[in-house]
Amino acid sequence: MNAIQLDERLERIEKLLLINKKVLTLDEVCEYTGFSRSYVYKLTANGIIPFSKPNGKVLFFDKEKIDNWMLNNASKSKEEIESDTSKYILRNKKV
Repeated sequence: MNAIQLDERLERIEKLLLINKKVLTLDEVCEYTGFSRSYVYKLTANGIIPFSKPNGKVLFFDKEKIDNWMLNNASKSKEEIESDTSKYILRNKKV
C-alpha cells in the first residue's frame, strides 16, 4: 500500500469518526459541511447557524442541530408536489 492510498484510507476513517460525534468543533463543522472557517464565523456572528459558546471563547456545534439547520427550506420533488396536489384535491373535492 502506498502513501497516497494510506492517506485516503485515513481520511475515510476520520470522516466516519466525525459522523458519529454528537458535538463538533469549528474545524469539524467546516469539514462536515464543506463551509470555510470564515463563512462559519459569519453564520455564527449573524445568529444564522446554531452553536454553543460555553466558556465564551470556543465554539461548539450540536451535530443534530447542524443537520436540521442544513435541511431547512427543503425543496419538494415534482413527485412530492403532484402527490400533495392530488391529496389536496381529493380532500377538498366538493360533491
